[in-house]
Amino acid sequence: MQLEDGFGRTFRYLRLSLTEACNFRCSYCLPDGFKKCAGPGPLTLDELRRAATVFASLGLTKIRLTGGEPTIRPDFDAIAETIAAVPGIQKLALTTNGYRLEKRAQTWATAGIRALNVSLDSLDPATFHAITGHDRCLEVMRGIDAAFEAGFETVKLNAVLMKGVNDHEIDGFLALAKDRPLDVRFIELMETGDHAAFFRDHHIDADVITGKLAAGGWTPKLKAADAGPANDFVHPDFKGSVGLIAPYSKDFCASCNRLRFSSLGKLHLCLFGDFGIPMRQWLQSDDQMTEFRDRLIAAVRRKTAGHRLADGVTGMTRNLSAIGG
Repeated sequence: MQLEDGFGRTFRYLRLSLTEACNFRCSYCLPDGFKKCAGPGPLTLDELRRAATVFASLGLTKIRLTGGEPTIRPDFDAIAETIAAVPGIQKLALTTNGYRLEKRAQTWATAGIRALNVSLDSLDPATFHAITGHDRCLEVMRGIDAAFEAGFETVKLNAVLMKGVNDHEIDGFLALAKDRPLDVRFIELMETGDHAAFFRDHHIDADVITGKLAAGGWTPKLKAADAGPANDFVHPDFKGSVGLIAPYSKDFCASCNRLRFSSLGKLHLCLFGDFGIPMRQWLQSDDQMTEFRDRLIAAVRRKTAGHRLADGVTGMTRNLSAIGG
């Protein structure tokens, strides 16, 4: 059986958040740093295992560990090993800011992580520091080198493009894909509840990037069934590829194949939805997993056709760290 919504979309991809916390202070997400709120802690290892097991039983084959910054959890290695071993999970992926990658790449690959997305919004140390609040640009770049040495199946670089901040670096990012199979992904800046003014000042329409890629000889590539939201492009002179995540584009939501489960045990049917569905109470013991499964099937039927970002409606998303981006 596969999870299916009311529009006939089936789901094979889960973004599983391990924490809302992040140690970076990115200008488009947490410019003032993470501030912990009173309340329960993140899902435990056993709760995460139960959730992943039920999602996999319903046809989801790919899980991405995300945050916040998931690798700040002291039990991260154990979580990765546990989720990788869940029957039915064919690919375990990780999105990270890369601050531990240089030293931990081989450990994570051994734990069962197959695909890696590294956030790197500038190749210039000064600009990187201005965006993230950290002087770690070269460290993260060395981490990407370490990821290739560790033998991950895919390594992707995520860059949120911002007008007047890093949009002059597009050619530099593309150059990184010239001689190795790195997937460079440009992400269109998205408006969130906390950062409407920042969005207005720095948003770049994805069509600008698409035009630049087309002019440079990049052509569209077919998307895999369990792929994320990026539209991919290839070039005969490049070993790597380019992905473009354009949430404001027409029909962006039509092929949605992913669900989000927050670190507090809420099912989010859309990153920019108006609510999260509390599910944690059915993850307290293994004998509750059938109930969790039934409620999950019913909840996914409530998924709407798409977000309303084009109308300036950002839903409950305060920042991208809160749900896992």
